[in-house]
Amino acid sequence: MMKKILCLLLGVALVACAPDRRPVSLIFDTDMGPDYDDVGAMAVLHALADSGEVDILATVSSNRLETTVPCIDVLNTYFGRPDIPLGAPKGEAVCQDTWHAGERWTAELPARFPHRTRSASEAEDAVTVYRRVLAASPDTSVTVVTVGFFTNLRNLLESAPDEFSPLSGRDLAAAKVRRLVSMAGHFPEGLEFNVMMDAPAAAYVMEHWPTEIVLSGFEIGDKIITGRRTAAMDVEGNPVREAYAMSLSQDDPAGRNSWDQSAVLVAVRGAEPYFDLERGRLSVDPSDSTDRWRVDPDGPHARLVFREAPERIADRIESLMMHLPQGK
Repeated sequence: MMKKILCLLLGVALVACAPDRRPVSLIFDTDMGPDYDDVGAMAVLHALADSGEVDILATVSSNRLETTVPCIDVLNTYFGRPDIPLGAPKGEAVCQDTWHAGERWTAELPARFPHRTRSASEAEDAVTVYRRVLAASPDTSVTVVTVGFFTNLRNLLESAPDEFSPLSGRDLAAAKVRRLVSMAGHFPEGLEFNVMMDAPAAAYVMEHWPTEIVLSGFEIGDKIITGRRTAAMDVEGNPVREAYAMSLSQDDPAGRNSWDQSAVLVAVRGAEPYFDLERGRLSVDPSDSTDRWRVDPDGPHARLVFREAPERIADRIESLMMHLPQGK
C-alpha cells in the first residue's frame, strides 16, 4: 500500500512501480549453421537479456560444424556477454553448413568479428556444460530452448552421474528443468528439418524427456517473416545485420522465416498473447523421420497455435532483432 501511495505521489504509473518479474534462467541449444534464423534468435535472446527478462546460462551447438561455436561466440561477444559457457557435441553428430549464399555468413562472421573460441572442436562437451549448469541451478528453475537437432538432449538424458551431480541425466533434467521449448515438428504430421536430421535422438527425447515440452512447429515460423529491416539497419559492425544483409540479398529478398526466433520469444515471455497452446503428444518414427501429432488434453507436449496475426508477431520479433547493445 505504501508503495502505491508513493508511486501516485510521484506521478508514476503503477505498472511501472510493480516489482520486476524474475528473469527466466535459460540454456540455448542451436544448430547455428544451416539457416541464419539462428542468428536472429540469438539477437532476440540478447535483447531480452538486456531488458532483464532472461538470464542466459549457456549457449551450446547441436551441430558439429566447426564454425558453429565461433559464430555463437561472435554474437555473445558483440552483445557484451563473452563469458557465457559454450559447448558442442562430441562423438557422433550432424555436421551441416549453410545452404544460403554458399558458405558466406558462417565463415564471414568468425572472420570479421571478435571471438575467442576458434572451432567447435575447441569447445567443451555440450553435455558437460548442461550437467554443470543444471547441477548449479535451483530446482525446476531452468528453461531449455532448442532450435536445432536433439543430439545434445538425448546425450544429456543418457548421461551418467559425474562430479557435478550424483543424478542420472534424466533425473537431473527432471529436478532442474522447468520446461523444454523446441522449434520442431511439422503439424499434424510430416517431415521437419530439426527432427529429421537426427530422428533417433528426436524420437528418444519426445518419449523420455521428463518435463513439459512446448513445440513451435514449422508452420509457425514459416508465416512470421522478418529480416528486411534488420538487413537495412544503418549501423556498422553488427554481426546480426551482416548475416541478414549477406543472405537476404541473394536468397530471400522479401524476408526470412522466423522459426527459431518464435521459439525463443515463447521460451522467455510465454505463449500469451502471441499464441494459444494445444496439448497432445508428438511422436517421431526413426525409420522415416516422420513426426506425427496426436491431440490429447492430458498429453505431455503442447504446440503453438496462432492467436495474434503472424504480421504483428513478426513486427515484435524484428524490433528485438534490431536491438543494439549499450554503447554500440
